[in-house]
Amino acid sequence: MAAAELRNAVSASIPQVKAVVYDRHGDAEVLRAIDLPMPQAGPGEVRIRVRAAGVRPGDIALRAGRAAAPGGFPRRLGNEFAGVVDQVGSDVGDLKIGDEVLGWAVAMSYAEVLTVPAEQVVHKPPSMSWAVAGALAATGQTALAALRALRLRAGETLLIHGAAGDVGSVAVQLARAWGLRVVGSATPADHDYLRSLGALAIGEDEAGLAQLRAVAPGGVDAVFDALGGAPRPAWLELGAPAQRIVSLRGASRLRRQRLLSLRSERSRAGLTELVGAHLRHGLLVHVREMFPLARAAEAHRAVERGPGRGKVVLMVYQNATTELFA
Repeated sequence: MAAAELRNAVSASIPQVKAVVYDRHGDAEVLRAIDLPMPQAGPGEVRIRVRAAGVRPGDIALRAGRAAAPGGFPRRLGNEFAGVVDQVGSDVGDLKIGDEVLGWAVAMSYAEVLTVPAEQVVHKPPSMSWAVAGALAATGQTALAALRALRLRAGETLLIHGAAGDVGSVAVQLARAWGLRVVGSATPADHDYLRSLGALAIGEDEAGLAQLRAVAPGGVDAVFDALGGAPRPAWLELGAPAQRIVSLRGASRLRRQRLLSLRSERSRAGLTELVGAHLRHGLLVHVREMFPLARAAEAHRAVERGPGRGKVVLMVYQNATTELFA
């Protein structure tokens, strides 16, 4: 057998899995699927057969080159997932093959299979769907970090901009569970949704500002800008001190306004708290659209259409890897 034939035969004998990558910065069409060797769980790691992976604005920023990423091309994407453990490395004591889990990774969740440290996953409750579980880890911990940074106390009034979005809607649910009065800004089409979460709904424009003054004439105690858009000076003059205003905007712009920049550190304890909030209070991520892994480009375009209610999620259907990318 010739050397090339031997290499091909050896390669064909190694199990392959699909993963989404991009070879250059650009629009959604730069995403493509490649075959990678089946990863193996090392010490302290578990291997996950992915069932769902959340699509976040940060993924789009990386793909488009608006955010820095280490290493060369091709690069992978995806920071949150849910799936089933199918291999356990040494020194892992609380997870076993067959466990349903959710967790976070670093730019690798758009895949059929991945390996992560066991400390980055927790058990998925049976009451939580795969789509919701795949969308919760990174988004939920961002919302949790924002509320913690504001040092909130029960009975206070919190204003959340972009309250119907993925991060904003989780923040609404957490704040209500903590005993806060929540005012959420959103487009009129999302007002009933916000009310169903327990928030007072107002508009995002000048009319919304007037509505806020009517429902909170004494001002608000804290503000969370979950949109990360342009500064809104009028909205920042509502009584909350600068050290109790946190935003998803870039840190440099926040420093100029003397506002808090968000440091969203992932932890197993934080994810466990979110799962507990689901079990006790029904915390969920609203999933607005789902796409197969093979249509990751279409999922990115759905996110790029602009802020919308809830989250876009990639569903990973096993043995369905022959579909073409949109």
